Amino acid sequence: MKKIILVFGLISGAISSTLMIATIPFADRMGHSLFVGYATMVASFLLVYFGIRSYRDNVGAGSITFGKAFAIGICITLISCVFYIVTWEIIYFNFMHDFLDKYNAHIIAKLQESGATAAAIQAKMQEMAAFKKSYENPFFNAAVTFVEPFPVGLLITLISSAILRKKPIAATAA
Repeated sequence: MKKIILVFGLISGAISSTLMIATIPFADRMGHSLFVGYATMVASFLLVYFGIRSYRDNVGAGSITFGKAFAIGICITLISCVFYIVTWEIIYFNFMHDFLDKYNAHIIAKLQESGATAAAIQAKMQEMAAFKKSYENPFFNAAVTFVEPFPVGLLITLISSAILRKKPIAATAA
């Protein structure tokens, strides 16, 4: 089981990291990059399905419980999330340290376009400044970053576990 989790987790993580790096050119297009970002997460988390199926077919003799499938899938998800976090930490602190400044400017522009009051805009700016200060802490940054891919991986794990669960075939007595 450990080998399957490790192999599929590492492949999923490598895909996640590679696709994140490939989406950097889209970072300035906030709306588009969110769609691309989540699409890449789904693509990398497809390895959860294949990892569970591999265990079921090769180790479980064609059967697996929902619980066992979930345990395998969530371990693959966690490995992939670690890759995602480490990749983002490297990108953010070394190459895109202005990411939050650009994102905050985008949010303020949206507020101004929507006709928000000066007080509302000022309050939002203070909130974003406090968040930016917290985001400079690598541990806080990692926690916030973990919240991005994990729900996607959890959902794919739940769906894959439900689809792939299979009870063992009962031996018939003649």
